[in-house]
Amino acid sequence: MARRRPPTVHGVCIVDKPAGVTSHDVVQSLRRRLGERRVGHAGTLDPDATGVLVVAVGSATRLLTFVGGQEKRYTGEVVLGIETDTLDAAGVVTARHEMGPVDLEHVRDLVAEHLTGPIMQVPPMVSALRVDGRRLHELAREGVEVEREPRPVTVHAFDVLGEVNPGVLSIAVTCSAGTYIRSLAGDLGRLLGGGAHLRNLRRTAIGSFTEDRAAAPEDCALLPIRTAVEHLPTVTVDEATADRVRLGQVLERFDGDGPWAVLDEAGELLAVYEVFRDRGVKPAVVLATGDR
Repeated sequence: MARRRPPTVHGVCIVDKPAGVTSHDVVQSLRRRLGERRVGHAGTLDPDATGVLVVAVGSATRLLTFVGGQEKRYTGEVVLGIETDTLDAAGVVTARHEMGPVDLEHVRDLVAEHLTGPIMQVPPMVSALRVDGRRLHELAREGVEVEREPRPVTVHAFDVLGEVNPGVLSIAVTCSAGTYIRSLAGDLGRLLGGGAHLRNLRRTAIGSFTEDRAAAPEDCALLPIRTAVEHLPTVTVDEATADRVRLGQVLERFDGDGPWAVLDEAGELLAVYEVFRDRGVKPAVVLATGDR
């Protein structure tokens, strides 16, 4: 069996994903455009959703875990009175409710009490989460529904901005990784005594990767690999220590709690280190020479 050619193109693209394509479609288009097979993304966006999708190329794919775990920001609209099987506008309507006029202050009180802060959330069947090796959305397409355990997530802010049409609420959410905005919309509908679904979802930021930095897949710039960990504290090491880093050796503890982006004296990213035992740090990722 032939060995896969090592990647030769490395970096990060901040994509503004358009509606109507999957996150995988974006990855495929960048593979063709950049001539590099090793391409991946952090944080799947649904086909109808738009906004920030961080795509890593080459050895930057090894850093995606440090991107996807960041806080995320979204905008969207909650349509009250109509439930769908996917909790969003792409699904089949499963129920309709007469919910009457909206009292925005009452809605905001319910959101503050029940849908803000640390909460437990059941992942929707149409999510990309894997259960027994299969993605939930694959099972859902086959008509299979499986038990999903509630998972802890944190909703840092859930702002109900107003009513854009009768029974349609404009929202802005800041949340931890792993939070499903469509589930928040469905939960809000139930709290109001009926049901709801989500439409016009847009991700406006993943950590420091904001929509004003994003561009269409055909136009987005390939940024240096170091961009993937720009939010991490940096440690610059001398050449002797850089040689130890390249070998993946354990070092004495850096200041702070980590993880840390470790740079050489020329400012090139060598590795990402994390806490190891009480007094040391160890590499989570070491980048080979030429990848940075």
